Amino acid sequence: MDELKERLAQSLIDVRAVEFGTFTLASGRQSDIYVNIKRAISRPGVLALCAEGMALHARDVDRIAGVELGAIPLATAVSLETGLPFVMVRKRPKGHGTMGLFEGDLEDGDRVLMVEDVTTTAGSAIKGLEALRDAGVHVDVVTVVVDRGEGAREALEEAGAKLIPLLTLDELRERA
Repeated sequence: MDELKERLAQSLIDVRAVEFGTFTLASGRQSDIYVNIKRAISRPGVLALCAEGMALHARDVDRIAGVELGAIPLATAVSLETGLPFVMVRKRPKGHGTMGLFEGDLEDGDRVLMVEDVTTTAGSAIKGLEALRDAGVHVDVVTVVVDRGEGAREALEEAGAKLIPLLTLDELRERA
C-alpha cells in the first residue's frame, strides 16, 4: 500500500469506522464487516485524507458531484482541495420550490468527477451518474473511499464509468 492508503486505512481503523459483526448493507446483502464512512468523514483529518486521495482524479474535470447523504461531505472536501465547484445530487427531486434534483450549477458538456463513500453494488452511484448524464454532463469516473468488491466495479463499467477506490475492503481487512 502506498503512504496515503496506509494513512487512510489506519485512520479508518483508529476512528472505529471498520466494524465486525453481522450487518445488513444498503444493498440488502449480509456482511460480517461494516465500513461506516460517515463516522470517519465527520473527523476533519480523515475527511482531508479522503479529499487528498480523491483530488488526484480531478485533474481533467470541471466539477465534483456527490449523491446525498454520504458523498456530500466528500464532494465538499474535494471541492476545497481542488478549487473546483461541486454539485449535490438528490436521490429524488426536491418536493418544494424548484423541485430540483441538483444543488449547484451544471453546464451542458461539463466533465464531472463523481465521489462516493462506500460501494457495494453501485446502485446509488449509477442512479446519480444517470441523473447527471441526463442533465447533459459527462461522467466517466467514480472515485470511492472504500469499494467492497461486490460488483460495483463491473456495474459501473457496464454503465460506462470507471471505479477508482482509495481502498478496497480486502485492504482494510488486512489492516484490521
